[in-house]
Order: sequence, then C-alpha cells, then structure tokens
Amino acid sequence: MAYIPPHKRHSESSPAPESLLIPQFQRNLNLRDRKSTGRSDRKGKDSGTGSKIIYADSAISKWFSVGLLDSDNEDGSSSFSALTSLEPVSVEFLERKFGEKPLALVLKDAGERETVFVDKPWVCVAENVKRDLLSSFRRVKSEMVDNVREEVKPSLVARVGRILFHGNPSSLECVRRNLLTESSLRTLKKSFYTNVPPTYMEHVTDKIVQEIGLYFEEDKEIYHVKISDNFRPDSTISCKCAVGQDKKSIELYKIELNQVRHMVEDISCLGKSLDLRLMLCTKRIMIALTDDEIDGIKALISSAVLDSDVKGGLRWPLGKNSSGDRYSIVGVWHTTAKTYRSSSIRLKVRHADRFDFRTSSGEVAREVTLKLHGIVSQIQDETCENDPVFQMLGDNIKLIWDHFLSSGSCI
Repeated sequence: MAYIPPHKRHSESSPAPESLLIPQFQRNLNLRDRKSTGRSDRKGKDSGTGSKIIYADSAISKWFSVGLLDSDNEDGSSSFSALTSLEPVSVEFLERKFGEKPLALVLKDAGERETVFVDKPWVCVAENVKRDLLSSFRRVKSEMVDNVREEVKPSLVARVGRILFHGNPSSLECVRRNLLTESSLRTLKKSFYTNVPPTYMEHVTDKIVQEIGLYFEEDKEIYHVKISDNFRPDSTISCKCAVGQDKKSIELYKIELNQVRHMVEDISCLGKSLDLRLMLCTKRIMIALTDDEIDGIKALISSAVLDSDVKGGLRWPLGKNSSGDRYSIVGVWHTTAKTYRSSSIRLKVRHADRFDFRTSSGEVAREVTLKLHGIVSQIQDETCENDPVFQMLGDNIKLIWDHFLSSGSCI
C-alpha cells in the first residue's frame, strides 16, 4: 500500500484555522523569549487546532447568562429554571473531540410574557464585566512597563458564537433533576464554538456593515503555520505567511507566539440566537532571533507545498515537517478575511480552514470577531476617567446585541 502522509489522513469535515524573510525583519521578528515573559507561570491547554491556549497566571475566566429578569414564579421556581433547558446539538468537530453531543442552553417559549426579559441587557453585561476588565488591564499595563525586551500589545475582542456545555451523564442528570440554575451550569465544562452559518456571514457583510457605518479596510489571505518548539514546550510558534510569487510556495513575513488571555467572559444571551465572548488578551513581539532560530524556521516554511486538496491548504514532503531536534509542524490554518472598521471598532469576517497534525483532525469554519480598540485606547490613557470608558463599553455591547446576536432568517 502506498504511503499516505499524516496530513491527508482525515475526513472531509475539518476546523477553521488563524517572502522569504525580508532582510530588515531578520533581527526583528515577532517572537519572544520564554524567560523574559515568565511563561512558566502561565496555564496552557491544547485548542485542538494546532495551537495552545495560554492563560495568564492571574487570568479571570467567567460564564454568566443575561436576558431574563431575576424573578420567582408562583410555584417557587425562578424564571431562569422555568424558561430554560439544555438541548443536544450536532457539532461534528466537538463530537469527535468529546465523544458526545454538546448541549446548548435554549429558551423555552415564553409566550406573551415579555415581562420576563430584561429591558437593557447590554447594561447588565457591562456592569458584570467592567470590574474584571479594569483589574485585568491594570495587570496588563504593569506587565507592559516591566517588559523591556518585548512589545506587548493588548486587545479587547468580542466574538459571536454558541456557548456549549459538556459533562458526564451523571453530572448532566443531576443538573436536570435539580432544575437548571446558573450555579449548576457553572459546574459543567464549556466551550465557545465560533462557527457561524454562511447566511449569517452574508448578512453581516451585506447589511450590518452599512447599518453601523463601517468602512472596508482590507481583504487578506494568510497561511498560519503552527510550529512546536522543544525549547518552549508550553507555547506554539505561529508563522504568518503569504502566497509566494510562484503561486506554489509560501513566504514568511511575521513570527509570533500564541496570545495570552487575561480575561475571558462568556455570556449566554437568552432570547438571541448567538452568544457573546469578551476577551482581553495580549500579543508579545520579541526584539530578535538568533541565526539558528531563523534558519530552523525558514527551513520548515520553505519546504511547505501549496495543495488545495488537503485540509489547511499546505503539505510537507516526507521528512520535511521537522527541523533538527527543535522545531516540528503541528498545525496549519488557511484564512481569508475581510476587515471593516470605524474609529472605535474593527470587524473581521473570516473563513478559516484549520488542521491539527497531532490529532489528524480539523474543521472549516466561518467566524465573526470585533476588536474594540476604542475602549483599549481609553483605558490606556492615564488621564481618562472610568465613566467614559464604561459608557463606550455599554455602547459597544448594545451595538453587538442589536446587530450581531439577532436571530432572524440569517441564523
């Protein structure tokens, strides 16, 4: 039987993934030193898409729901318990990963009882998030001051998708038997699934962009090559590459380590078809790489072959997917994205094809992300008062709630 490379050993359904070096970049590539970042103090886990997810040691991670009034019914149950349920949903990628169907929190038919809904849910979200955001950003700013060898770039990101719950049968049955409460749901494992339908993507680009006054910024195609570094076992190197002039190879233009998450707040938006994640994260850029590091990474990138028939869009000849005893390919993301922006937000609508070489699994996904750079700029301003910052936070969440979470025929 003919040899089948690992990157071709997978099914049709697979997840959405994220020049030769320009001379002046050879001493200024985006890679940071583990010792200078205190990375050993950070918690990491595998994302299942070829890249590790890194949380700062003091990271805040929370889940809560918003949308229903916190009131009791005549039988003593709360509106949340009476009007919500957990229902299985079919997500092939997560079913393969967890071995079972995930569960979504859904709202039962409330009939004519409109009074069960909060009048301004975005205010509730802003109130729940603001203290965590401010305390997390204080720690980020301290890290930015202390880091003399790196450029630290903070960003506040809003993602739309579905919060899905996982758990063993006994824990799920216990939750159901005691009625759903926010406390019981916090005991279950959760994931934030960002893949949205193509009709929703079209709705965003064809209608919402004009409604909220964004202008087109750029259209970009990127290959993200995920590399494992034996010198940094708790991180993943991400090489951003463009298609070469020969249309058969890729050219490296930026090297980064995976982002560090400082705050992640997942919000189940009851009454809406999509949920919301607000995340404060940082990206670090190192001052320089050694000649050996540059040569090892360049050797892997130059060996890649463009191939539209494989997941992730890249393959490596046999024996060329590692460099010495230090670097090896662990994943590929092929992304095409359109970005739109205003003075305070940047919208990215992305199609991503991700493949994880370690698990031979992946998924094609469509994702919508908003970067709330106006809020970050205000928080970074030492003279800025808190009230304007959180007024902008509330305004941004209202915009997302009104335009990006609605159901309609586009979901």
